[in-house]
Amino acid sequence: MTNDQTNLAESGKDYWLKRYYFARAAFSVIWVAAALTAGRQSFPMAAALLIIYPAWDAAANFVDAARNGGLANNRSQAINVAVSSVMTVAVIVALTMSMNWVLAAFGLWAIFSGLLQLGTALRRWKTSGGQWAMILSGGQSAVAGAFFIFQARMPEPPSIADIAGYAGLGAFYFLVSAVWLSISHMRRRTA
Repeated sequence: MTNDQTNLAESGKDYWLKRYYFARAAFSVIWVAAALTAGRQSFPMAAALLIIYPAWDAAANFVDAARNGGLANNRSQAINVAVSSVMTVAVIVALTMSMNWVLAAFGLWAIFSGLLQLGTALRRWKTSGGQWAMILSGGQSAVAGAFFIFQARMPEPPSIADIAGYAGLGAFYFLVSAVWLSISHMRRRTA
């Protein structure tokens, strides 16, 4: 493979990641807006949003892994698909109990999915740009998950707004990675 072919393959992968990260950021921004507006006004809307969030994560990880060699070649994402799918069901069950249970389920999910995202970013470190933000995001997610579990034990019932801040930070990190990849791509094109 020539240098030009290698650069083309790398830029194609970065192009996919850039689009993927922009899509993840956009979804999270829309989810946060819906959570802070309709989700605060209507429990059925909040419940739907709380179910959609981990389900979206499972679907997004599945598509990204499929675009990058399949689930067998992307173990951390394959596990993340399974964890996010299981947690989608756990959130459905938790919604029948209380918002404290929902927050605890989100806490477990945030810990596991964050650590798996961190693993994916570390694996991509040498081949893709913007992974430092994904590493920070994965670590922050795990810390936020521990805080959610602690907060779920408090007598005051949580709301969807507690999770919206977490989703907002996720949107920020995905946007930073997408912008980083965009700038890196522009620099390569002009060099």
